Amino acid sequence: MIVLASTAGDVAYYALAIFLVAVGLGTAFMLFKLGQAFGRISSFISGSERDLLPVIVKTGGTVDRINYQLDKADSITDSAVAMADSADTAVRAVSHAVATPVKKVSSLAAGVSHGVSTFRAKRDFGEAMRTAREAAARREADLAEDLHVAGRTPMASERPAPTPPVAPISRPEPVAKPAPTPKPEPAPEPPDEAA
Repeated sequence: MIVLASTAGDVAYYALAIFLVAVGLGTAFMLFKLGQAFGRISSFISGSERDLLPVIVKTGGTVDRINYQLDKADSITDSAVAMADSADTAVRAVSHAVATPVKKVSSLAAGVSHGVSTFRAKRDFGEAMRTAREAAARREADLAEDLHVAGRTPMASERPAPTPPVAPISRPEPVAKPAPTPKPEPAPEPPDEAA
């Protein structure tokens, strides 16, 4: 008969060995699961790349075709303005009667757009109104100039440079959070009624 004798040190070594094996198995399992997660993420990214690149390419082609069609529409508009300029006085009067409301509506739209943008950025109604008036006047002047010289511009000439966009407005600083309210002192304990 064999008697197994063990000391407290042997028991500690056995417990440490079992603990280290359990830690190793747990770490290996976690690393395996982490590897699976990275594999799924990699698959998702490559699938997104594969599906998104053709969409971007098609969008670029669509934008090119739209720009081409807009250029054609621009030349049609220039031809129409040239024909209107050579028409008789009655046609010019009708053209003027139509152009004036278009200028007013266009300047109103530009003014409202710039005014709302400025109000959203600066939260200052006076500044928004000033920006709206300036944008409306600028747009009305641009349209008046375009309509004045439209029929006299040769077809092969370059278009004038567009009106520069309004400079971006910086965002206001965030409002600081108020200091936390201190906790009230605890209520005093009532006197003992038994005494």
